[in-house]
Amino acid sequence: MTDPINKKQRWFSLESNPTLINSYIQNLGFDTSLYEFVDVFSTEDWALEMIPQPVAAVLMLYPLTEAQTSTEQDDMVATAAAQDSVWFIKQRIGNACGTIGLLHALLNAPEPLRMFQSGSWLESFANDCPIPLDPIAKAERLEADSKIAKLHDDATSSEANSTDRGNIDDDVLTHFIALVCVQDRLYELDGRKEGPVDHGPTTQMTLLKDSAAVVQKFIAKDPTEMRFTITALAPKQSD
Repeated sequence: MTDPINKKQRWFSLESNPTLINSYIQNLGFDTSLYEFVDVFSTEDWALEMIPQPVAAVLMLYPLTEAQTSTEQDDMVATAAAQDSVWFIKQRIGNACGTIGLLHALLNAPEPLRMFQSGSWLESFANDCPIPLDPIAKAERLEADSKIAKLHDDATSSEANSTDRGNIDDDVLTHFIALVCVQDRLYELDGRKEGPVDHGPTTQMTLLKDSAAVVQKFIAKDPTEMRFTITALAPKQSD
């Protein structure tokens, strides 16, 4: 069973748009001069081979249909020992899954990428919410943080968006999750779930291909659905 979303807080949903996301994480305090999010156009090899390696994390946006949610109880949450090595936060703010997914991606990235900009929001939040802190306690600190609410809102109203953000009370029927490699295991991180979901062995070099296999399982549940998008945090290519 998942915790209820905090009805007192509701944000505008974040768009799955690398230009927007890169601007947002830069404002949070992530250095995008070396790594940035890029579109992954398919789970097929031709598309994966276009992405510079090694990938640090993968984000997936998918539709919250009955076909997806009805099987969530079958997901095996990782062991307590594994959870001690994975940064995980619960989602309790409505429509915050984009920011939650990005936090899961950035705070589980390889250590050199976790050298966030000094004095930034991301550095402060990472220091305030270390891995051992309970996922709900992390969520409570996020809920009480007016700065991240403003940064998220600025991102959703940015000119970089390709669509209008709509009304804050609109039903949002898609959801972000992150796929990361921690200690050579592939974890699905979804703030709606009780903890990290272990999808088996991986490495930083095979993370994208292994994540694509996980994405394919989601797609197989909804073969006629088109509302799947994938982005990867990949080495930045020189212009």
